[in-house]
Amino acid sequence: MSTASAGQNEVAAGDEQIIAAMHSRLEEQRQAFQAEPHPDAAARRDALNRLRRALLRYRRTLADAVSRDFGGRSVDETLTVDIMPTLIAARHARRHLKGWMRSRRRWPHPLMQPAGARVVYQPLGVVGIIAPWNYPVFLSLGPLVGALAAGNRAMIKLSEFTPETNAVLEGVVTEAFAAEEVSVFQGGVEAGATFSRLPFDHLLFTGSTGVGRKVMAAAAEHLVPVTLELGGKSPAIVDTDAPLDQTVERLLFGKLVNSGQTCIAPDYVLCTSARRDALVEAMQAALPRLYPSLRDNPDYASIINDAQYGRLQAVLDDAGKRGASLIPLNPRDEPLDGTRKIAPHLVLNVPSDARVLQEELFGPILPVVTVPDLDAALAYVRERPRPLALYYFGEDKAAQQRVLEESHAGGVCINDTLMHVAQDELPFGGVGESGMGQYHGHAGFLTFSHEKAVFTRGRINPSKLLYPPYGGVMQKLVRRLLIR
Repeated sequence: MSTASAGQNEVAAGDEQIIAAMHSRLEEQRQAFQAEPHPDAAARRDALNRLRRALLRYRRTLADAVSRDFGGRSVDETLTVDIMPTLIAARHARRHLKGWMRSRRRWPHPLMQPAGARVVYQPLGVVGIIAPWNYPVFLSLGPLVGALAAGNRAMIKLSEFTPETNAVLEGVVTEAFAAEEVSVFQGGVEAGATFSRLPFDHLLFTGSTGVGRKVMAAAAEHLVPVTLELGGKSPAIVDTDAPLDQTVERLLFGKLVNSGQTCIAPDYVLCTSARRDALVEAMQAALPRLYPSLRDNPDYASIINDAQYGRLQAVLDDAGKRGASLIPLNPRDEPLDGTRKIAPHLVLNVPSDARVLQEELFGPILPVVTVPDLDAALAYVRERPRPLALYYFGEDKAAQQRVLEESHAGGVCINDTLMHVAQDELPFGGVGESGMGQYHGHAGFLTFSHEKAVFTRGRINPSKLLYPPYGGVMQKLVRRLLIR
């Protein structure tokens, strides 16, 4: 038996144990939920507080583990974009929880009066969360915040590409929760496939569109409702009146956080031919202010693994072979061999069938596509699958409104990138091929709750007028008034 096949068998054996644990844990959590089907606000706040305290205690250990998994990612970056937003989300949910839980009054139809109508928010039960590798803390514990706020139990499947981080996350969860409250699982492809087939009361998946299709199909076996946070090619439109220095700084920040391994990173830029060269020059000038060097700069992240690194190199090679112009942004012209770092690249004159315009890039590569005007830019976006994010840079208010009305995207930033994801008062989610459903803040509470309709009738019952035998005068009058 070869070493490779032996390793595969070990992984398969490990997955078998994990799969058995998944099934038994789901049953344990379901029984625990049935014993406490509606935790009060105090219990939910306590769960959020326990999560927050454990995350604070492990924050540096987590950031170091993420860096090891990536082969180099800034500890400060992880604290800022992975851990801080999770803590903010937990505080936000705790602060607003009582208001979210309050039932909402509705008005019965006049024909049904006197009566009462309201919506009550009921926990779903056991929630499954499938987290990706790119932001392993925020995208595992962020959805957990919404699940806990809504009063649920939760099981989390972590990515096999972040084993160091997973070990620390397991410690965070074990310290904060009993296993029948929250559990995390590792494992490979088969463990992930099994997790997506479990009969949860809701399943949230963050990852690629292709895998999202498989997750949705697996969940359909048990009619499990799904929230899919996918990706796609998020465009940035740079209009003719956008101030370039400000624009390129925000564009580069959004593109190069985590070396572009971000589902809402700008995937390509649309601008006019007249502005392209100035835009490129401005990016070349701005890059050294953010990243004065690349090779030994801890602020510039490595690509997660060899497979992703190879894929990105192949995308660049394909663009070059098809005649595109590749412009590396490497301030010191440092060789990056022996690392998994890839210099940021601008790609110009790109043929439409090149991989760089066909695939979600998920790396530090930014094609610049020229269009005649805003009309053409919007048409370009509409002709393609609906993205998870859209970024518009321009000062004209009427043009901003046109972009909002004439395009579809999961979320939009005007004159910025990424920042909509950090707003707990805004829902976050995709549309079309970039996903379905929303979470964050109140939207997350609603996603992980059942909005139960409640109608209350007193002693007086005017609806008896609608009971058989039919054909009475009052029934005819009601139909005459309402069937129109």
